[in-house]
Amino acid sequence: MSQPDPKLLEEISQLRADLDSANYRYYVLDEPQLTDADYDRKLQRLKRLEAENPSLISADSPTQRVGAAPAEGFPAVAHAIPMLSLDNAFSREDIIAFAERVAERLECEPDDIEFSCEPKLDGAAVSLVYEQGVLVIGATRGDGRTGEGITSNLRTLRSVPLKLMGGSIPDLLEVRGEVIMRHTGFEALNERAREEGSKVFANPRNAAAGSLRQLDPRITATRPLEFHAYQAARLEPDMGDASHSALMARLSTLGFRTSAELTILHGPDAVTDYCEQLGEKRDQLGYDIDGVVIKVNDLRHQRELGFVARAPRWAVAFKFPAQEEVTTLNDVEFQVGRTGAITPVARLEPVTVAGVTVSNATLHNADEIERLGVMMGDTVAIRRAGDVIPQVVRVDTEKRPPDARAIIFPDSCPVCGSEIERLEGEAVARCSGGLYCAAQRKEALKHFASRKALDVDGLGVKLIEQLVDLDWVKTPADLFYLSVEQLQSLPRMGEKSATNLVNALETAKSTTLARFIYALGIREVGEATAVNLASHFGALKALQDADQTALESVSDVGPIVAAHVHTFFRQPHNIETLQALLEAGITWQESEVTQGPTPLEGQTWVLTGTLDTMTRDEGKARLQALGAKVAGSVSRKTTCLVAGEAAGSKLIKAEQLGVEVIDEATFITRLADWEQS
Repeated sequence: MSQPDPKLLEEISQLRADLDSANYRYYVLDEPQLTDADYDRKLQRLKRLEAENPSLISADSPTQRVGAAPAEGFPAVAHAIPMLSLDNAFSREDIIAFAERVAERLECEPDDIEFSCEPKLDGAAVSLVYEQGVLVIGATRGDGRTGEGITSNLRTLRSVPLKLMGGSIPDLLEVRGEVIMRHTGFEALNERAREEGSKVFANPRNAAAGSLRQLDPRITATRPLEFHAYQAARLEPDMGDASHSALMARLSTLGFRTSAELTILHGPDAVTDYCEQLGEKRDQLGYDIDGVVIKVNDLRHQRELGFVARAPRWAVAFKFPAQEEVTTLNDVEFQVGRTGAITPVARLEPVTVAGVTVSNATLHNADEIERLGVMMGDTVAIRRAGDVIPQVVRVDTEKRPPDARAIIFPDSCPVCGSEIERLEGEAVARCSGGLYCAAQRKEALKHFASRKALDVDGLGVKLIEQLVDLDWVKTPADLFYLSVEQLQSLPRMGEKSATNLVNALETAKSTTLARFIYALGIREVGEATAVNLASHFGALKALQDADQTALESVSDVGPIVAAHVHTFFRQPHNIETLQALLEAGITWQESEVTQGPTPLEGQTWVLTGTLDTMTRDEGKARLQALGAKVAGSVSRKTTCLVAGEAAGSKLIKAEQLGVEVIDEATFITRLADWEQS
């Protein structure tokens, strides 16, 4: 048998190293190294070389993440060291009691103990075993002693290294951690499921667990899953790490994602403060946590403290209030949105979920009502997570009362009586009334006048509803013809308030093309997409004349969004509205289309604190015009943070991550240089 060409071996090895490094930087460090196009080119090249030389395919090659053939079942895997549960704490007093028990056994004061604290991820616990640096076994927690072997499925996760990185590789390593699904991925997964008429998951934890237990790993590979390491259960040989935090740092260098929120604290008071602070910001994390894991940081002390029957003495889980509760669904109302979407809203017996009283929850659409099999009068489980609208996730049919009533989806709009349409391939039913429908008109006007659109100061929700109910405003253009005399005749509207509103409407006429596009309320066109469209075409006429292909060439605009934009500018009533708005005096500075890359293309900026010479929105608009993405939070992907007066937690996090921080004066100077170049 002839030996492989050394140059071929070298190229394959280099491609694998480049792809492994790119995966590590993207999925673990949040510091992308390759563009998507470069990554895809390298991956396709490696696939082609391996297809031509199948004997050179190795189990740890990045090409092997795509998923093997479906399995008939999962083998049982006995855990060499049981995956134990943790005792729970629910209050400050419980945390103090835990610290005192630890201190008594260690013969020290509670304030002298160093604790490691990190979020308790709400996902699916798994174990990964590496031999000589290569992943050999992946298993679920199971009953703690025996789990299911799901190695093929775990191999599809980009955040699971197929082989360990770095120069010092242990002979044996068992890493334990949580597989989670972020809120954005969860919502997108369920939205696809609703469109396809397939299973909708109740929450991200169930979605993660269900995705991992697919017999076909190719299905798992399509799910937005992440692995976060939280423990090294076995490490041979011992590499001299003296603390849990040092061990987590080592796991990061070996290629694992660990918690960016991990903090070392002394004493129970500092620990309880951390728990309260994390509880306050849990909705901002973008993924579900149900508490805080508190561990004695010193590994020598952990060994000294040992275990009870089912849990370690050196750790405890502080639990947050539940984000899911049970209540009664009393009634269902149907609301009409800006685009005519009919949304069934459950009216509930008020219940406290994660510290917030919930009396309404979304039922999404007719398909969701049918899937849940829910009826009025049912006992239902309500889930609230982050900024996501509370939703009905389960029905307890065994508790269904005899007088339960079916939920009948209307055939006509509950506001204007127009026929309700449901287009083929869409799960959402819509009112066909357009601006004839008062509900759609109200929502369209609220959007048009909102802060990120034309920003009409003083034009609030109640006033818009009055104007529509009186039939004074039928299209957005009608707003600009309201008079002081007309407005001051409204209840609780004096001459001064009426004058201020007319002046605000006059001010709002001077805007930007991006804000104007966003204000039009085109389906699927959010603030960022509006900026991209404005930057790409430069003028409204060019955007109106663009065909589907031209629209799809815009950054972040796919076929669906392109179709919505193209259709919008071909509807006669929309063209009439546009003309009326221009005749009312709305203007903006049109710009020449920028050729080639913009100065800040590919960069991510964050603005925080108070700026003296401009608003943060103005700074954001100028950055976006230069090609930058402007984010609301700091991460390792952040290029630069602009810190104004009274900058807070974002500044602290940027400094911790080594992100460049500049003040307002430097920001203005750089903007001027870029805008003149």
